[in-house]
Amino acid sequence: MAEEKRPITYRDAGVDIDEGARAVERIRAHVRSTYRPEVIGDIGGFGGMFSAAALKEMDDPVLVSSTDGVGTKLKVAQLLDRHDTVGIDLVAMCVNDVLAVGAEPLFFLDYVAIGSLRADRVEAIVSGIAEGCRRAGCALVGGEMAEHPGTMAPDDYDVSGFCVGVVDRQAAVTGDGIAPGDVVLGLASSGLHSNGYSLVRKALVEGAEDALSLPNATLGGATLGDALLEPTRIYVRPVLAALREVGGIKGMAHITGGGITENLARVLPTGCEARIALGSWRVPSIFALVQQAAALPEAEMLRTFNMGIGYALVCDARQAASVAAHLTASGERVFEIGTIVQGEGGVSYV
Repeated sequence: MAEEKRPITYRDAGVDIDEGARAVERIRAHVRSTYRPEVIGDIGGFGGMFSAAALKEMDDPVLVSSTDGVGTKLKVAQLLDRHDTVGIDLVAMCVNDVLAVGAEPLFFLDYVAIGSLRADRVEAIVSGIAEGCRRAGCALVGGEMAEHPGTMAPDDYDVSGFCVGVVDRQAAVTGDGIAPGDVVLGLASSGLHSNGYSLVRKALVEGAEDALSLPNATLGGATLGDALLEPTRIYVRPVLAALREVGGIKGMAHITGGGITENLARVLPTGCEARIALGSWRVPSIFALVQQAAALPEAEMLRTFNMGIGYALVCDARQAASVAAHLTASGERVFEIGTIVQGEGGVSYV
């Protein structure tokens, strides 16, 4: 008589459905805390629903979308077993991109791939995503938790996000009207944000993991781990308010990978060059640590990192001071970092 074959369950294969259900319950309140009046239904549906009724008030509503991740900054979070801030980074990378054309972020979806699902860790990650959504004013309407045993290490995970926003076509910020004489304002970053971490980890972390939790004199006594996990600043609310209440903003750039050098150049029309004055803003100490450890020249730092400027606005010179004052009153640190001149495009430094 043939031996009876033992059943192989999904848990035997490394996927714990019960733990997944516990994770959903633990994130439920975080997700609901992001809801806007337009959200229809609740967490757990097959698709997130969001009413488009408000778009009828626009003459020509244009949907604006962005998708992104956090990159290898996640490795620092995993080394320190701190997972409640990377979700803010995830949202920021998407909503700050949507904002660059003047769009208001409406809703967000996330995807979490994890080697072995733990409800407490998923809750920490999603709590950060919810916090980012609240800061941006957008709703977290859906997501996916995917357990990947055998293809990812048990403690490894990756996150990605997708955001949809809207802007009335006539109010879109395209950069087309940028002209010589315009002023470039820079909004302070909170640090490295979410770019360049492969280089940062190689220069500062690999082989020195124990130093992550030690006070660092260059950082004013803060730990290197705190500096590296400082979440990306979300600029949505103050910039949208400045657009609506002041005006005069002709172009905007989210300063991510490529730094000011590459990202500001993306919004300049033909015949215009951005001339940026080095020393016109405060560069956070974390960048000096990276530059010294990696022995990078200044030009390479400027085309790799944000160097303390997380967002750049190109403004009509007559309204730049009013825009800066409005943003400062909203809690942003604003610097006049340059001007637009006639040229062959790109960014130059003086």
